[in-house]
Amino acid sequence: MSRTRTRPLGGLALGFAAAFGGFAAFLLVGALGTLGCLVGRRADGALDPADLLRRGGRR
Repeated sequence: MSRTRTRPLGGLALGFAAAFGGFAAFLLVGALGTLGCLVGRRADGALDPADLLRRGGRR
């Protein structure tokens, strides 16, 4: 599924969480969605943990 389709679905999930579960559910769904995105990108090979831990530019 393309990002064009997944982003609105994520927004819809956050909207439902906010409407029916309140602010705490909104934050929980947002945090779990972000975690799922990171895990998915890592599984696809699009995210390298070493890039996140590196500081500044290369010298």
